[in-house]
Amino acid sequence: MKAIRIYLLYFGQFFKSRLAYKADFFASLAATAISGAGGLLFILFLMDGEQINNLKGWSRDEVLFIYAYSMFAMSFFSMLAPNLYNFADRYIIRGEFDRILLRPLNSLCQVLFESFNIESIGNFLVGAGVIAYTAGRLQISFGILDYVWLLVSSLSGAVILLSFFVFLSSLSFHWEDRIGIAPPFYNMIAFGRYPLPIFNRFLQVILSWVVPFGFVAFYPATHFFSRPGFAFFCYFTPVMALLTLVLAVVFWQFGVSRYASTGN
Repeated sequence: MKAIRIYLLYFGQFFKSRLAYKADFFASLAATAISGAGGLLFILFLMDGEQINNLKGWSRDEVLFIYAYSMFAMSFFSMLAPNLYNFADRYIIRGEFDRILLRPLNSLCQVLFESFNIESIGNFLVGAGVIAYTAGRLQISFGILDYVWLLVSSLSGAVILLSFFVFLSSLSFHWEDRIGIAPPFYNMIAFGRYPLPIFNRFLQVILSWVVPFGFVAFYPATHFFSRPGFAFFCYFTPVMALLTLVLAVVFWQFGVSRYASTGN
């Protein structure tokens, strides 16, 4: 409980420091929301209803629903993940991980809680608005269990993303590189924001079992569609989140045990 309190204090202090410049904070919030809406606008322009009105049987509203669904998980992930993007350069090359190890707290939690991208709330708000809009057009009615699933699956999607990039960051303990290998995989997240059947079979397998970004939005979103064949994958999402989290923590701890200070 003491550790949890300390991590909450981390968040509280960072949040207060961001609000010290309210105009800058809300400008960043708006910019994040506009950036997140860019992908939605791309779908609207691509599927204008005249030349393209579906993608391999998936309607524009379904594609928008899935994309907006991904914005929930992405907002949670982005809030905790800024230090993972440049982990190799900041913590390994510059030696800041030495400072982390001097504290009697979990090293992974310290890295995650040292900085937050609070502005990612903008993505969440845009996603919520588009979900509400497309749900009405698709005649999807939300019950209590549906809201519970929306929350559980969104958090599970965030855990999957976070775990995958923790795993990639842990590789920096073994192979020191200023850039790391995470940046290219950030671009792959976009594939999980669309219906997987629009891709070829090979890519579907990769996005399901190797780089499991399909569980971030597509599979859990099928809970709300009357489409057979996805039930197992849909409700396997929390299990996938747990599996990826366990593997990420194991790889992280192994990497920490192999860590050598920059002074060595």
